[in-house]
Amino acid sequence: MKQKKIPMRMCVGCSEMKPKKELIRIVKSAEGEISADLTGKKNGRGAYICKNVSCLSLAKKARRLEKSFQCRIDDEVYQSLEKELSADE
Repeated sequence: MKQKKIPMRMCVGCSEMKPKKELIRIVKSAEGEISADLTGKKNGRGAYICKNVSCLSLAKKARRLEKSFQCRIDDEVYQSLEKELSADE
């Protein structure tokens, strides 16, 4: 029997390749709104991050989310993402 391929994605914070289901997708919609996509099905440009706050702080410090979305991200967006990540833990 053929084994099913597991999709791998790179975390924006720690730059480790992990299975897609272990990561949270962050989406920039066509309107420019940035939010966490817990279902993984929202439309827009996506970036993946681990389910811990330390990876989010690494991504914020190195401005990796800004580079992947090619726009400036406000501190309020980072705070809301941090609340969603800490609620999952």
